[in-house]
Amino acid sequence: MSLRNKVTLIGHTGKEVEMMSFDNGTLRATVSLATNDHYTNAKGEKVEETQWHSLIAYGKTAEIFQKYVPKGKEIAVEGKITYRSYDDKDGVKRYITEIRVDELLLLSGK
Repeated sequence: MSLRNKVTLIGHTGKEVEMMSFDNGTLRATVSLATNDHYTNAKGEKVEETQWHSLIAYGKTAEIFQKYVPKGKEIAVEGKITYRSYDDKDGVKRYITEIRVDELLLLSGK
């Protein structure tokens, strides 16, 4: 059995794509993605719950984000969960969870 780190998300972008270029010419795109879950709670009330995900893409995928993904765009992405940490300006270790996007599908006409 093969164990995989694979994530599929469908949602709307929450901000404009932020681009960064590295010294070697590689592009990186970052953007937030909102996904919504709907359910009925124990009181019979309908509840909508929004989760925010940090997306990161490199190379050609980053270029596609830059050209075709404005704020509010509905997209589907496939990728994997990645974790990293850094020390902030006060020396406190911060942890970040991101989805590294391998595939991107543009869904809405917006």
